[in-house]
Amino acid sequence: MTTILSIKDLRKSYEGGFEALKGLTLDIEQGEILALLGPNGAGKTTLISTICGITSATSGNVTVGGHDIQQDFRAARRMIGLVPQEIALEPFETVANTVRFSRGLFGKPKDDARIEEILRKLSLWDKRKNAVKELSGGMKRRVLIAKALAHEPRVLFLDEPTAGVDVELRKDMWEIVAELKQQGVTIILTTHYIEEAEAIADRIGVINNGELLLVEQKATLMAQMGKKQIEVQLAEPLISIPAALKQHDLALTEDGGIVYTYDTHGERTGITTLLNDVAQAGLTLRDVQTRQSSLEEIFVTLVSGGKS
Repeated sequence: MTTILSIKDLRKSYEGGFEALKGLTLDIEQGEILALLGPNGAGKTTLISTICGITSATSGNVTVGGHDIQQDFRAARRMIGLVPQEIALEPFETVANTVRFSRGLFGKPKDDARIEEILRKLSLWDKRKNAVKELSGGMKRRVLIAKALAHEPRVLFLDEPTAGVDVELRKDMWEIVAELKQQGVTIILTTHYIEEAEAIADRIGVINNGELLLVEQKATLMAQMGKKQIEVQLAEPLISIPAALKQHDLALTEDGGIVYTYDTHGERTGITTLLNDVAQAGLTLRDVQTRQSSLEEIFVTLVSGGKS
C-alpha cells in the first residue's frame, strides 16, 4: 500500500500552555477508511483543522501525497476535501453555484456534468436552484458534502458528518463513502456513532487528550481486545449466584440468568466446567447464547485507561 497522508510528531499548543496535540504520528494508506474515535476534546477536530490548514501546527510535519502542508500548501490542500462539523454556507447563493464555486476555488475547470452527478447522488438536484437559506438542516449538510467532493479530492475528511441528521442522509453518505473507496479515495472519519465506524472502517484509531492511544486494523483490534460472553438462561430464574458457582465469577442478568465472560485467546475458556457445574447445582438450562464485545466497549475501556 502507498502512504498518502503522513503525520510526524505533530504538536499543537495554545496560549496558556494547553496542548491539543501531543506529538501525534500516523501514516494513512491510499484508499483506506480510517475511523478516529475519541471523546469530546480529545483532539480529533484539531488534528483535522491542522492538516487542512485551518490552524497552524506548533511543530511537526504533515505531507499529503508527498506535498508538505506548510511548504507546498496549495498542492497539499487541492488533494483534500473537508466536511466540517459546523454548517457555514452563503445563505443567499443557490445550491448549484455554491458547489461550482468550491470546485473553481481549487483551480478545477468548469464541469457541469460532474456537479450534476454529485448533486444527484446527494438528492440535491431538485434543489439546485434553491437558495441555501431555504434548505433544511439535513439538506445543508448535504451541500457541505457536495462542496467537499466538487474538486475531486484524493483524501476526504468527514468530521462528524452525520451528527444530528436523518437516517436517509446517513445511508446516502455511507453509500458514497463505499463508492469513493472503490475509486481509491482515502477517507478519515470522526464520529460519535461508533457502530458506523465498526461497520465501514478498515482501521480504527483512538485518540484521547491529544495522544493517539492506538491505531489498528478493525478485525485485529476486535480479536486482540474483544472478549466473549456466554449468557445462560435458566428454566427457574435465580435471585443470587449459588455457592456452587461462585468460583466462575458470574453476573446475574435482569431476568435471572447468568453471564460468564471469557478470553477467546485463552488455552481454556472454562465453559465446559461451568456448564457441568450448572448441571451439578440442579439448574435447568433454557437457552445459551454467546456474544462478542462491541467496538464501543473496547473504546470505553481504552479511554478509561484500561479500566472496564
